[in-house]
Amino acid sequence: MIGGAFFYGGEGNMKELIIGYFILINLTLLLVMKLDKNRAQHNRYRISEKTLWILALAGGAIGGTAGMKLFRHKTKHKAFVAGFPLLAIVDVIIAAILLSTIQS
Repeated sequence: MIGGAFFYGGEGNMKELIIGYFILINLTLLLVMKLDKNRAQHNRYRISEKTLWILALAGGAIGGTAGMKLFRHKTKHKAFVAGFPLLAIVDVIIAAILLSTIQS
């Protein structure tokens, strides 16, 4: 029960909350990358690079990296090509540390 983890407490629920957060933030950035690619193709108002970086720094770099590859978006920007995968590695390490500190 991911949504109820905050209200019911407990270490098992905390793990679900952390996992749920990482899933949600990564799906969010994946979808935002798709949306921005679509807007770019149709010459519409774009999502700022600052927003993409904020979502990546908030833990969504795995989704951002996947979106970059799946949708061929931001692949000519060296900062994204190098930065998103590097942040994705950091995200995995942070998640592993957080999850390992919680007793099962």
